[in-house]
Order: sequence, then structure tokens, then C-alpha cells
Amino acid sequence: MPTPPLLPDSATEPDGSAVIRVLSYNIRSMRDDTAALARVISACAPDLVLVQEAPRFFRWRKKLARLAGAANLVILSGGATAAGPAILCTLRATVERTEDVLLPLTPGLHRRGFSTAVVRYGGARLGVLSCHLSLQKDERYEQGGMLLDRLAAMGVEHAVAGGDLNERPGGRTFRRMAADLQDCWATAPWGTEYTSTPIDPHQRIDAIFATKGIEVIGCGVPLGRPGVTQTDLRAATDHLPVLAALRVPATA
Repeated sequence: MPTPPLLPDSATEPDGSAVIRVLSYNIRSMRDDTAALARVISACAPDLVLVQEAPRFFRWRKKLARLAGAANLVILSGGATAAGPAILCTLRATVERTEDVLLPLTPGLHRRGFSTAVVRYGGARLGVLSCHLSLQKDERYEQGGMLLDRLAAMGVEHAVAGGDLNERPGGRTFRRMAADLQDCWATAPWGTEYTSTPIDPHQRIDAIFATKGIEVIGCGVPLGRPGVTQTDLRAATDHLPVLAALRVPATA
């Protein structure tokens, strides 16, 4: 497999726009090789990490903070307070606000939520949302609508959302989201496509979406990026990560 060209480094442009790197990653409650997990995240050099299945039980904050520290990041929002989704970031971000959102609970199903924030990079203001949608198709579809509503209510011109959708691109929830937002892989494919499973990648159920004013420079599984090895990807968790480089315009 040929090595993909490198995505651009993070940067703030003279006009106030910003190039940011966003990683979405289901970390399976850190039940696997956390050193490998930290190496993968660190090698991707993200500004933002949209986490799914962050630790939710005993000493969950300490566990997530340990991962963030190992990857030279800090916790921005989420974790148990959002039923699993979380956001990590570098100190490059100027944080305007954060909010954890618990979604309606369907009896017998797992509680779901959104981890959200509004941050600034230079003159660029960005809404951010991490999600892990339901395994049940009807609930998942409703949650997709709630995600779009939440982004619209954040009061920002530009936003990025990502996570484990538990659905392939042909599914109706995925299509609902891609109708309103840019599916970053479809817009500017880079790296490889499939995110599940690391042992046998055969489906894309994890994705990053961006509002239409954002330029998607490239997006995909960072296989072949320096420092990201097959061994670490297989040891870290049961999903592959998605990395996107985005150019966010300065806010007027």
C-alpha cells in the first residue's frame, strides 16, 4: 500500500483562518493497550480528539487525564458526564465554552450523549461535537437529527462533528447527516477508508463531518503516517481512528 502524502501541520494563517487537525477515535474505555493508544494519538498530532467510549466508571477522570497527558493533550469536555463521548485538545485552543448533553434514554438501551465545545484558533471560531450513536436504527436516526439540531443551536458559523455512528455511509442516519454536512472522507479522501475492525478493516462506521464553509484538506484512517504502526493500531482498541485536516475560515 503506498504511503499517503502528509497532511499539513496545524497553522494560523495571516488572514486569521486556521488549519486544524481533528482525530475521531473509539477507545473502548481504555480496556486495551493504553500505551499503544497514546502513541497512535500522539503520532497524529491532533489539535482536537473526538473520543468515544471514554472511561465512565471508577476514577474515570483520572484514567482519561492519564491518556490525555501521555498524548500531550488536556481534557476539554465529556467522559462519564456525556455517557462516553469526550473531547481532548492541545493548549493551542482558546476555549469559549463546553457542554455535555445527555440524550433521551430508551428503556433497555444504552444511555447516549454528546460532548460539545466552542473553541477559537486565531480568528477562527469552531463548534465541536463528539458522538457515539445508538446500535438501534430508529433511535440512531433520531439521534442524528438531534446532532444536527445541536450544531445549529451552538451559535457558530463553522462546526465539526465526529464519532462512531454504528452505521455505514449507505444507512439513512449517515445519509441524513451527510445531506446537511460535509462527510470529510467523501469530500477529500486521504489515507484509508475503513475503520472497523483493526484486524479486518471492511466497513466505515466512524466519520468526521464539517459544516460547508470549512475546507476539507484531507480525511481518512492515518495508516502509513509516520509513527502510526499496524501493531499499535491493532493493540490500541477495536476501531481505527479517523484523522482530518481542515481549514476553518476566520469568523467575521
